[in-house]
Amino acid sequence: MTELICSAKGCQRPASYDLAWNNPKIHTPDRRKHWLACPDHRELLAKFLSARSFLREVTEVEAGN
Repeated sequence: MTELICSAKGCQRPASYDLAWNNPKIHTPDRRKHWLACPDHRELLAKFLSARSFLREVTEVEAGN
């Protein structure tokens, strides 16, 4: 089992959230890319994606997945 790690630059903490996103200029509407976030970086990453209208959904991930 692989531990899920936060996608924020330099962070090595376990991820608790999955931020699903897509860039409508280059991705089909059903395509989703994923960034993982620890509790400390969830808001930062979500704001970055939201500012570009890329964020589609934020869900919690279970530990150990």
